[in-house]
Amino acid sequence: MAVILAGGEGERLSILSSMRAKPAVPFGGKYRIIDFVLSNCVNSGIDNVVVLTQYNPRSLNDHIGLGRPWDLDRNRGGIRMLQPYISRGRPTEWYRGTADAVLSNIDAIRQAPGDLVLVLAGDHIYKMDYGPFVQAHRRHRADVTVAVRRVPLGDAHRFGILALGGGDAVVDWEEKPAKPKSDLASMGIYVFSKKALLRWLREDLTDFGRDVIPAMLGGGARVYGYRFDGYWQDVGTIESYWQANMDLLEDRPQLDLHDRDWLIHTRSEERAPARIGPTANIHNSLISHGCHVAGTVEHSILSPGVRVDIGAVVRDSIVLFDTVIRAGAIIDRSIIDKEVSVGPNAHVGEGADLGIPNRQEPTRLNTGITIVGKRAIIPRAVRIGRNCRIAEGVRAVDFRSRVVRSGGSVGPRRDEERRPPASAARRGER
Repeated sequence: MAVILAGGEGERLSILSSMRAKPAVPFGGKYRIIDFVLSNCVNSGIDNVVVLTQYNPRSLNDHIGLGRPWDLDRNRGGIRMLQPYISRGRPTEWYRGTADAVLSNIDAIRQAPGDLVLVLAGDHIYKMDYGPFVQAHRRHRADVTVAVRRVPLGDAHRFGILALGGGDAVVDWEEKPAKPKSDLASMGIYVFSKKALLRWLREDLTDFGRDVIPAMLGGGARVYGYRFDGYWQDVGTIESYWQANMDLLEDRPQLDLHDRDWLIHTRSEERAPARIGPTANIHNSLISHGCHVAGTVEHSILSPGVRVDIGAVVRDSIVLFDTVIRAGAIIDRSIIDKEVSVGPNAHVGEGADLGIPNRQEPTRLNTGITIVGKRAIIPRAVRIGRNCRIAEGVRAVDFRSRVVRSGGSVGPRRDEERRPPASAARRGER
C-alpha cells in the first residue's frame, strides 16, 4: 500500500497555501500538486492508497473525491482520506510530524494486505515508477529504502543529507544540516517493510527524517538508498513553485506532460476549448481549456477559464483558474491566484528592483515574484512593484494608493476603515 502525507501547511508558499493544503495548490495549468504522486501510484500498479490530510483539507477532499480520475474508486483497495481524530489514550492534538501522522493511523496500515508500505510526500513534482524502487528494497532485504538524488548545494540545508556506502547502504545521515557535507539528499520517499515500520514507529519518534531514520541507523536496521536521476522538485517555496512551472515551458522539458506512457491524471471540469481571438499574440505558453485570450501571453501558464482582454499582457507568470485580466493590464513575473480581477491598465510586477524583499514576508518573497491572493480585485490603473503581496479577497477600497512599491503589501482594511465618513455618506444619500 501507499501512504501519502498531504497534511502540510506549506507556510513558505505564503498566501497560495493560506486557504488550501499545499498538495492542493494548482500546478502546470490544469493540475494540482498531489496529482503527480497519485498518478505515480496508479501508473506503478499501486491501487491501495491512503491520503493523510490535516491542514485546510476541504479543497483537497473536493479534488480527490472518490478517486475516479485515478481509477481508485473501487471496492478493493482504492483510496481513503484520513484526518486527525481524537481517541482514548492519545493526546488531543494534531499530527506532530510525518512519523506521528503514520503512527496515528497505524491500524489502517496493520490491517492492509501486503508486506511493504510506501510512504510518500504529497507535495512534490516528479514522475517515478515505484516498481524498480520496491525491487531494490526487496533485493537488499532492507528494513527501509530511501529515495535519494543530488540537489544544488545551496539548497541542501532544506533536506536530509546522507552518505551511501557499499551496495548503497546508508552510512551517514544529517537532517537539514546548517552546513551540509554533501549534496546527496533524501527525497522524503520511503519504502518500509511492514514489520520494520510497526517496530520503529513510537510516540517519541515524531518525524521520519529527524527521528525514525537516525534511530534505525543507530539501532542496526538495514537502511539503504535508491538513486533517482529523473526530474524532481520540492515546490516548497514561491521561487521553486514558480520555477517548476516555468520548467514546463522549455523546448524539451525534463517533466514531459505529453508522455502518453505516463499520464498525469487529474479531476478536470468540462469546459469549452480555449478560444484564441484574432488580436491574440501567444508565445511559448501553456493555455488551458476554457481560456479566452485576446491579448498577449508570453512564457506563461494559464489555468482553465482565464481571460486575457485586448491589449493586456501576461509575461513570465502563472495565472490560476477563472482570473480576468482586463484591457491594457500588464502581469509580469507574478503568480495570480484563482478568480482574481485585474482592472484595466493595472500593472502587476512593475519595475526592475527585484532585490527588494517583501517587508511582511522577507524570507518568502525575495526573488522578484509578486503574488496576488484568491478573489482579490486589483483596481484600474494601479501599479504594483516586485516582491509584493496582495492578500486574498482585497477590494478596491483596500488600496490606500495607486502605487504599491516593491516589497509592499495590501491586505483587507477593517470594516470601520472601509466605511465612508458620515458627511460623505450624507452626500451619497442626497
